[in-house]
Amino acid sequence: MVNITKKSNTLRVAIASATVKVSKQETIDAVEQRKIPKGDVFEFARAAGLFGVKKTSDVIPDCHPLPIEYTAITYEIVGLSIIINVEVHTIYKTGVEVEAMHGASVTALTMYDMLKPIDKGVEIENIRLLKKSGGKSDLKNAKFPEIKAAVVVCSDSIFENKAQDTSGKAIISRLEQWEIHTAKYEIVPDEVNVIRDKASELNDSDYDLIIFTGGTGLSPRDVTPEALAPLIDRNIEGIMETARRYGQERMPYAMLSRGVAGFIGKTLVLTFPGSKSGAEESMDALFPQVLHLFKVVKGEKH
Repeated sequence: MVNITKKSNTLRVAIASATVKVSKQETIDAVEQRKIPKGDVFEFARAAGLFGVKKTSDVIPDCHPLPIEYTAITYEIVGLSIIINVEVHTIYKTGVEVEAMHGASVTALTMYDMLKPIDKGVEIENIRLLKKSGGKSDLKNAKFPEIKAAVVVCSDSIFENKAQDTSGKAIISRLEQWEIHTAKYEIVPDEVNVIRDKASELNDSDYDLIIFTGGTGLSPRDVTPEALAPLIDRNIEGIMETARRYGQERMPYAMLSRGVAGFIGKTLVLTFPGSKSGAEESMDALFPQVLHLFKVVKGEKH
C-alpha cells in the first residue's frame, strides 16, 4: 500500500456514477412501481451500494481502510436508463474516489441481478468518477514563482562548521516543488541580536517569505522565538499549532517546539525545528496551503 503517513486529514469528497440500461419500458415501469419479483430494486441496490462503499478496502488491495462519514446514493431515470449517483465524504488522509466508484458499481450490479429475470437485455454502462475534491490534490498545479523567499539556519555548530546543515537544504528543496526560488540562504549563530538583525535586514529587502530553522526547542541556546516574537506585528497562532499537531501525531516530542509565525510588515515569517525531519514535517503540514495568506493580505477574493 502507498505510504500516506505524511498526509494530513482534510475533508475529501468524491462523486461517481454508473448507468443501468434496460431493453424495454415495461422494466422501468416495474422498477418504479416496486413490482420486481426480487423486491424493491431502488432500496435493495442502495443498501448494497452502501456496503460496497464501506467494504472497498476489503476487495481492492491497495485501498486504505478509512472512515466513511457520509454516503448518498440517488437515482435518475432517463428513457430506458437508470443513472446512479454515489457521493462519499470522509475526513482523512486520502481520497474516496475508489469508494464512490465501487459503491456505484455494486449498486449497478445489484440492479442487474434483480432485473435480469424479467429483462435479458439489461446492461451496465459508464462507471466513472464525476468529481473529487480535498487534500493537496486541489493545489497540485499551484505554483508560486512570484514569492521571494529566504531560508535562515540558526545553529551555533553549523555556523562554526562543526556540523552540516540538512534542515535548511530540505526546506529549499520542498519550496522548489512549488516553484519558489530561495533567493537567500544563510547560516547564523544562536544569538538573539544576530537572528533579529537578520530578520529585519531581509524584511527591509522586500522578501515575501522567511523561514528560520533551528533554535525553537528548550535548550539554553534555543532563542529563535525570543529573537523574532518582538518583531512580529501580526501573530498567526494557528500556523504553528497546525505544525505541532501534525508533528505530535508522528513523534512524541513535537509539543516541545516553541516555534512562532506571523507577519513582520508584509513578510511572512515561519520558524521550524532544526532537525531535518522536524523541518520536513513542518513543510508537509503547512505547504502549499499556508501560501493562501498572500492572497488574503492583498485583499484578493478567495
